[in-house]
Amino acid sequence: MIRLFKVYYPVRTLVLLVGEACIVWFSFVAAMLLAQRGGDSVLRLNNELFIENGYLRVLAVTAIVLLVSHGLDLYDAGGLGNKSDLSFRLILVLGLVAFSLAGAGSIYRHFLPDRDFLPGAPLGLGVLAITLFAWRTAYSWIVQQPYFRERVYVLGSGDRAQRLVNGLRQRSDLGIEVVGWTGNLEGRVSREEAATHLLDLVRENGVHRVIVAVPDRRGTLPVDDLLDLRLAGVKVEEATSWLERIYGRIEVDELYPSWLIFAEGFRFSGFFRKMSRALNFAVALMGGVLALPLVPFIMLAVRLDSPGAVIYRQKRVGRGGSEFFCYKFRTMRPDAEADTGATWALDDDPRITRVGRILRALRLDEIPQLWCVLKGDMNFVGPRPERPEFVEWLSKEIPYYWVRHMVRPGITGWAQVQYKYGNTLEDAREKLQYDLFYIKNASLGLDVLIWFQTVKIVLLGRGGQ
Repeated sequence: MIRLFKVYYPVRTLVLLVGEACIVWFSFVAAMLLAQRGGDSVLRLNNELFIENGYLRVLAVTAIVLLVSHGLDLYDAGGLGNKSDLSFRLILVLGLVAFSLAGAGSIYRHFLPDRDFLPGAPLGLGVLAITLFAWRTAYSWIVQQPYFRERVYVLGSGDRAQRLVNGLRQRSDLGIEVVGWTGNLEGRVSREEAATHLLDLVRENGVHRVIVAVPDRRGTLPVDDLLDLRLAGVKVEEATSWLERIYGRIEVDELYPSWLIFAEGFRFSGFFRKMSRALNFAVALMGGVLALPLVPFIMLAVRLDSPGAVIYRQKRVGRGGSEFFCYKFRTMRPDAEADTGATWALDDDPRITRVGRILRALRLDEIPQLWCVLKGDMNFVGPRPERPEFVEWLSKEIPYYWVRHMVRPGITGWAQVQYKYGNTLEDAREKLQYDLFYIKNASLGLDVLIWFQTVKIVLLGRGGQ
């Protein structure tokens, strides 16, 4: 995997994305060339591309295709089923791109690379359809070849090792083949048996990498054999980092404090904090201006739907453990916690009002939180702020829960886009693991990725919450 802007990307996904961008670009340039008439077609194409800024329009078309493909999960190996599913999504991409280009062309007639809009669009989409299907077919064949796969052995036999093996096998985009793991051996396995099994598979299959997933390493790790493999060119790595890359979270079970101390990340420079604060302030200000026309209608709908305050405030825990008031449009009955005290909202909670369900589904209830961002109590991206009553309880039940207060909480976050809404202790534990991943890898690049995922979830009505 390659790490760009502190975000992990499978090499195969990047190759697929870059290859697809080139395919779209050359498809429309080829369509422009085919649409030309006369012997000076190359010269006319050159003029249209570079003198009349046609290349900017080609870039715009390329961006539309890639964004639509991303929205349909065509760069998510886990989201694709069989070939028919892939074909259906590719056809859907072409259809949505055609509608997008038609809309853009009706507003701005010279948006498309070709001057003549009506014949140029079908020709470009026709070339794109052929090249896109050919590219996907070729890519699928290439990545299945043995010499493009890395052979891995997992040293360990517990639940953690099993999760690692399952994750490696499910993520086909990683290009990894698990040729063996200690869990294949029956009964209680000694250090000598594990080492013998490992060395046999290294000789038989030419293992490229060994990932150590042994919970208690004292007296159980074949150190000498691993050192010999390391010196022979085999990569030897620890399971925690690989579980982080595969699942996008840091598991708190069997996590040693020393790993948090020595692991790369969990550092925030002054420059990053200032840039992040300025960007969040600017975006919150812009978002508030854009949302302002909706506010009177939302307030009227909340008021007419049920009695009580339109906006409610609630104490939450922020950066450094400090408390602040979080504001939202009210989506529950005013007496929602009169009898129970502080409780998490349930799935299909009867306390939620009719208008409240709509506001929650569209995330419009969170518009007042822009004020929290402007004040500096929150960011757009970060761990979800929790109530003090729950923080005190969760800090006792979940190890490292306090780490999530190293950064400002956020309106959206890595846990929200990766995991469902949770209302149990186990859900809080799961979401903490995603929050730890975000805190460790916090960067503007990761924030932008979370923004994209949040918009995708809101528009398509699926994914995390």
